[in-house]
Amino acid sequence: MNFLEVLRTAVFALRGNWVRSALTSLGVIIGIAAVIVMVSVGQGTQAEIDKLVSGLGSNRLDISPGAGRGPGGARMSASSYFTIDEDDAEAIRQDIPEVQYVAASLRGGTQVVFAENNWSTQWQGVQADFFPIEGWEIASGAVFEPRDYGSAAKSVILGDTVRRELFGDEDPVGQTVRLGRVPFTVVGTLKPKGQGGWGQDQDDVLLVPLETSRRRLMGAMALPPGAVQQITLGVTRADDLGYVQGEVEALLRQRHRIQPGAEDDFRVRNIAEIIETRTATTRLMSLLLGAVATISLVVGGIGIMNIMLVSVTERIREIGLRMAVGAGPSDVRRQFLAEAMLISLVGGALGIVIGIAGALLVGRLGSLPVALDGQVIALAAGFSVATGLFFGYYPARKASQLDPIEALRQQ
Repeated sequence: MNFLEVLRTAVFALRGNWVRSALTSLGVIIGIAAVIVMVSVGQGTQAEIDKLVSGLGSNRLDISPGAGRGPGGARMSASSYFTIDEDDAEAIRQDIPEVQYVAASLRGGTQVVFAENNWSTQWQGVQADFFPIEGWEIASGAVFEPRDYGSAAKSVILGDTVRRELFGDEDPVGQTVRLGRVPFTVVGTLKPKGQGGWGQDQDDVLLVPLETSRRRLMGAMALPPGAVQQITLGVTRADDLGYVQGEVEALLRQRHRIQPGAEDDFRVRNIAEIIETRTATTRLMSLLLGAVATISLVVGGIGIMNIMLVSVTERIREIGLRMAVGAGPSDVRRQFLAEAMLISLVGGALGIVIGIAGALLVGRLGSLPVALDGQVIALAAGFSVATGLFFGYYPARKASQLDPIEALRQQ
């Protein structure tokens, strides 16, 4: 029997009991669709983490106040106990050459007003190195002048969201806005960044010089001299992050006179470690999703093998007749293998269509990120072929090994 004859015979046999064939292929349909949807969700999540990496930068360290111990050993919260200051930032700049950028900062919330427009937003008091560390670029105007940082100048740079809410399409450079009750001159605007890796609007922000924020925006909050809420470091080489983190911790422990074995009154956060942990978690999740989908596909394949074994049992007399009129074991084996392959391929094709539609639906209606990949679809198609071959071979082999005389005796 040539290929076309084998294929025609297989189609005829499956069409004779099409309901059972359709139900058999359902397992493959579900398995292939599950592979596509779940792997697409995993890859979409990984893409979101890559976006987070590019937004945070992989060669930075963040230093914040720690939960130190007050009198009597009582723990004090970082929000009420400022333990790092500008002198710490300057010491890091001077003593650790691997650090390229150092920026101390303060932050808070305010109402910003221009004419009849007002907007509630966040402000950050920053130093000059804050711009390259965070990747901020100027859209119009200019960054702060060096003298602005030391003189507590009433200068402000607007994020794109704030600019749009207050000024629309107008250029705000040179205009005066009020932050609370204090008038500020707009010296520049920032290029938009869009949504951050944590879902926040990165452009809803105001930047002012650090000393300006301390003197004019902190209000009634009494800060120790030079105290800051965060120090951000940009390391020249990402490979040096671990070494620099150790050097920073040793330097701050020395400056803060922390005894050996005592708890640090600061925290150093390595962004690269956080990103690596999230990446590993997402990779594990993708593997688990893929494993669940693969199990579904294996179950579908077992269903194919089970039905084909039942088919062999039901068609023993037909097999005996074929062998009696000249069909060899290889002809019988090819016929039953072709039937298994047809069930698997039709199920695989329908599963691919349903999987693509399901992935697109999850991406549109759900909160999970989805990334469709042609390689995943090709892999799913390969799985459907492999399923038909693997689970169809044993029933086909069993049919080909029947004794034609014994088969013809079956009633």
